[in-house]
Amino acid sequence: MSKVKLISIVFMMTVASNVWAGGILTNTNQNIAFNRNMARDGIIGIDGVYSNPAGVVFMDNGFHLSLNWQVAFQTRSIFTTNPDFALGMNNNGVKTKKFKGVANVPFIPSAQAAYNTGRWSLQANIAFTGGGGKCEFSDGIGSFESAVGAIANRLKPLGATGYDVDGFMSGKQYYIGFTLGAAYKLTDNLSVYGGARLLYGTASYKARMNNIIVNTEAGAVPFGTFLDNANARIAGGIAQYAEGISQIEAGIAQYQAAGLPAPDELTAKLTAAQTAKAQLERSQKDLQPLETYREGVSMMSDQTGFGIAPIIGLDYKIGAFNFGAKYEFKTRMRMKNNSTVKEAHQIEAVNKYRDGSSIPEDQPALFTVGGQWSITPSVRVMAGYHQFFDKSAHWYNHDEKKLDSNTWEYNGGVEWDVNDKLLVSGGFQKTNYGLSDEYMNDMSFVVSSYTYGLGLRYKVSDKVKVNVAYFQTNYDTYKQDVTPTATNATTHNDYTRTNRVLGVGVDIDF
Repeated sequence: MSKVKLISIVFMMTVASNVWAGGILTNTNQNIAFNRNMARDGIIGIDGVYSNPAGVVFMDNGFHLSLNWQVAFQTRSIFTTNPDFALGMNNNGVKTKKFKGVANVPFIPSAQAAYNTGRWSLQANIAFTGGGGKCEFSDGIGSFESAVGAIANRLKPLGATGYDVDGFMSGKQYYIGFTLGAAYKLTDNLSVYGGARLLYGTASYKARMNNIIVNTEAGAVPFGTFLDNANARIAGGIAQYAEGISQIEAGIAQYQAAGLPAPDELTAKLTAAQTAKAQLERSQKDLQPLETYREGVSMMSDQTGFGIAPIIGLDYKIGAFNFGAKYEFKTRMRMKNNSTVKEAHQIEAVNKYRDGSSIPEDQPALFTVGGQWSITPSVRVMAGYHQFFDKSAHWYNHDEKKLDSNTWEYNGGVEWDVNDKLLVSGGFQKTNYGLSDEYMNDMSFVVSSYTYGLGLRYKVSDKVKVNVAYFQTNYDTYKQDVTPTATNATTHNDYTRTNRVLGVGVDIDF
């Protein structure tokens, strides 16, 4: 029955993850310009400090600053099918339940800055490059309730007919990136970039499972009361059978003393009594591990870590076209645990969160390439491609090897200068993760998707421009079949998500 505790800990540690666009552990929407048009890999602008840093050097000389604020609204939904759910007192006999997590982030700031002088551009960026929010499952998740249902199923011989439980899990995760770099204009058409990002990760998690109820024919009772009653009945039964066995053995001894064989009926009664007593002793032993959950379970954990990775870039201009490319090297991350898991556990998944240990959580390398074509002085179209090298990263227990392939994205967009002050734009992005049944679980998951964005930029003055944008991600549904086990009878999961982001930003030229 240690499955319940395992699920509580593992879920607690993974409930919060990426709440933006991008790869499994990488956020790519770090400027409002991206929200209105995802194809930013070949543009020239202040948001290029992240998306195309080599191209920023082609902006005017002087200091350029972009300040951004985003608000994200996300849900995660898992439809879990498990025959044990039918035992739930409030499940009305259904075997499929929906478990929903909510991740609303009211304040997601970022800033990009560049100082251009001659052939040089000195640049800085600060943003949430991973994580960035808090997620809550107010009713727990399927694998958690499945474990409680499995307990109720195993307690049927002791009079259990159903169960109920209150569960809550939440997690906050922030990966903050500080990037410094410089671009140099080799010619009037070609530039290069070199820089580095310091990535600092911090996370905080908590979970609780309480008010476990066991339903019986006599009515619902608290789990602790059920354990007390069951233990008392079992102890009484064992004592009764032990007394009966002693009496039968004494009778058999009398026959043997008289040199007579014991009647078959008497030996059969002895065998039956010994078998019944052994069954009760096994039940008594099975109940012992459940004492851990008598009053429920409550756990907390914190993680911190940091890493550094180089970034290189290239930009080339020719006529009405501009092309940009960037490569972010893998960030080696080790997250140190400060948790309630104090000792090594025989179940390896729990050891991931052992207090004082450092676990690998690399941010994968990323290659981007894109282009922009100015069809007319007022109309531009863009396209780009992203490749996340997930399978070359190092994650705990080598989870990266469970993926079928790396993550890839392609995007496109268009911008139109309606007049001297107003620009409108729109774009899309397709994200494809190399998911597999082995990799997916309801504790932390991603789903392939399409993202659409639109917005505008308004020139308040020659020095100040305001960006406003909205984007929405439409996710696929990933269907997973799970092989039933002795402690978790889950047979099927359907995963999907929703994501909506609003943003406003100000670009200032000094």
